[in-house]
Amino acid sequence: MATVIPGRMSAHIEGDFVVFLIGMRFNKPWKIHKWWGAFTAMPRMLKVLFQRPELGLLAAQYAITASGPVTIQYWRSVEQLEAFAKDASLPHHPAWRAFNKLVGGNGDVGIWHETYLVSAGRYETLYGNMPRFGLAQAGEHVPVARKGESAAARRGASRS
Repeated sequence: MATVIPGRMSAHIEGDFVVFLIGMRFNKPWKIHKWWGAFTAMPRMLKVLFQRPELGLLAAQYAITASGPVTIQYWRSVEQLEAFAKDASLPHHPAWRAFNKLVGGNGDVGIWHETYLVSAGRYETLYGNMPRFGLAQAGEHVPVARKGESAAARRGASRS
């Protein structure tokens, strides 16, 4: 189990970065043969990305929500994220092709993603009595006092 760091911490990351959320929904959960490939593709992709940091992935976490699994990813740039998705020699491209062949638009499985481009210093984080998590895994895990005691201070509102 991850070590809990007592007190209030924040995250710091140099420069711009990308938050990428990607998930799926089991519209027909009994059709395991339709969703299993997509469900198991993400761990394979992340394994390659963690082995090859030059591809741009900074950190990732899995979550299970009421509507299905979600992966929260932090990337150095949107260009690196898109290059990974398009490169036929990397695991996203064949997984996407297989999904479209097996599921396509039939509605058995839903997939989604959201991409957020975050400008340097235009974010705010707080972790209270937590292990290193989220953006703090992608960048530095720092005491709140370094960033500011209020959410506004941590997102740089007083400097704007």
